Amino acid sequence: QLQFVESGGGLVQPGGSLRLSCAASGFTLRYYAITWFRQAPGKEREDIACLSAGDAPNYADSVKGRFTISRDYAENTVYLQMNSLKPEDTAIYYCARRTRSYCIGPYDYRGQGTQVTVSS
Repeated sequence: QLQFVESGGGLVQPGGSLRLSCAASGFTLRYYAITWFRQAPGKEREDIACLSAGDAPNYADSVKGRFTISRDYAENTVYLQMNSLKPEDTAIYYCARRTRSYCIGPYDYRGQGTQVTVSS
């Protein structure tokens, strides 16, 4: 059964850091592009980071220089390291599998999401 399980969200003060994990089962991550996107109340979904099957990262301008996406092949897990967090980063964060090996096109599977709240 194909499944994503995200973890690592929580409450953090502005300027703080969190690392999100996206553990995959039922398929091998290395063959797919994996995206992190977020959804905040009243806002459109925002793709913030993507890692192609060749491990080429892409970032939205809103997170560039603060967030880093990476992949652990042995653990079949993708991570999102988030530094210098801002209140506007507050959202539910999801990982999703692209149908292709590079960072374009639709998703076909995603996780259940993990809440990130940035507040003092």
